[in-house]
Amino acid sequence: MIDAQADILAHVVRGGFVESAHRGHLVASGDIRRGRPDVTFFARSTLKPVQAVAMLRAGLDLDGELLALAAASHAGEPGHVEGARRILAGAGLTEADLQNTPTLPGDPEAAFAWRAAGNKAASITQDCSGKHAAMLATCVAAGWDTATYRDPEHPLQREIRATVAELTGDGEPAHVSVDGCGAPLFSCTVTGLARAYGRIAAAEPGAPEHRVATAFRNHPWFVGGTGRDATRFMELVPGLIAKDGAEGVFAAALPDGRTMALKLVDGAHRAARVVVAEVLRRWGVDGADELGRVPVLGHGEPVGEIIFAG
Repeated sequence: MIDAQADILAHVVRGGFVESAHRGHLVASGDIRRGRPDVTFFARSTLKPVQAVAMLRAGLDLDGELLALAAASHAGEPGHVEGARRILAGAGLTEADLQNTPTLPGDPEAAFAWRAAGNKAASITQDCSGKHAAMLATCVAAGWDTATYRDPEHPLQREIRATVAELTGDGEPAHVSVDGCGAPLFSCTVTGLARAYGRIAAAEPGAPEHRVATAFRNHPWFVGGTGRDATRFMELVPGLIAKDGAEGVFAAALPDGRTMALKLVDGAHRAARVVVAEVLRRWGVDGADELGRVPVLGHGEPVGEIIFAG
């Protein structure tokens, strides 16, 4: 059970009184271990850098901002949408080939503009469109069928499954499901997720892992978007690669191999920033303290904050 032996990682304090608590599992370099990091879970979108490594190994020819977008959970801002279209066009494909779940852009201003232009929910504006576009482009490069690319037994998904097993060190994923975007989802452990990020962040130049890390470091906006947590952490901490995932998941690593992975068992993401900033502080990393301050509001004014527990 994901909630078994979970520790309290953060308190929600209002008016000096602990109002709520967030339990979870955390593992980080420096002998930081809370809860049960060997628990098996769905890492959701934090697995996207691992998926991108698998796609590069299979022949995907992307670097820079488009590779960052291939591993993104983007906000659907115009630059994200245009980038996903560029990935598709480079493979001779169009938006009609995408099979991810149609949604409006996640960014409120982008969503308003999209609707004002007469558009409806679309696959190209969904936060995983870069990943799906890259999956399709990988299939074209490898000569694989594009119509069935979401099938767990498709050659692309078998490559991704093998790469998840390798980089996490967990072996064959114990569970397979469907992510929110419609792509196959493979389980791992919290420790395995941290291990994978460490391997990507510290990879040798020229390796697919290093290409993904470089894309994240040089183009953090394409990984998330304006105001997104992963983007902001990478902008504030030189060399950091970071990615959030649905249901309270976050992972990050530095070029020297220091790594962390977090799962909040209630799925609420609001405490993740606090926990990640605390780990960075314990590592002696400057620059992220302000991002780790999450106020609790009363009538629109700060009356407390979310704080790291212990």
